Amino acid sequence: MISEESKVRFVREVAKYPADQKQSAVMACLAIAQQELGYVSEASERDIAQYLDMPVMAVHEVTTFYNMYNQRPVGKYKLNVCTNLPCQLREGVSTLNYLEKKLGISMGETTPDGLFTLQQSECLGACADSPVMLVNDRSMCSFMTPEKLDQLVDGLRAAGDK
Repeated sequence: MISEESKVRFVREVAKYPADQKQSAVMACLAIAQQELGYVSEASERDIAQYLDMPVMAVHEVTTFYNMYNQRPVGKYKLNVCTNLPCQLREGVSTLNYLEKKLGISMGETTPDGLFTLQQSECLGACADSPVMLVNDRSMCSFMTPEKLDQLVDGLRAAGDK
């Protein structure tokens, strides 16, 4: 269920569009729902669809199209490594493999302590900076060497333990 506080935020997002185009706020509403729950549940999709007067499948299509929406609970830190072709040519897959070994999980999994979820992603738009990754869909990390990956993971782990 979407909280009343989130529904107030929905109202603000919908107000940004003409009345007959309120479905344009679907991405913002999904982001709000995810902030509240940590992921976009099927119930959240139904609530958003009802709120925006659109088919549930249309909301689900947006949820599944974009990498930034979690369809199940994820770790405190979601690490998305770009493995698109330009990044593959500049160690993107090696970066993903290195993180799998360091974290002891495979791509798509979450560490047993719930701190890290590792995912691959399509183009992050920073090909010249590869290998690149995105932390929690917000912080871009560029030129990720094994040393920089160790620093990042160890720093996040220390912060997550607090």
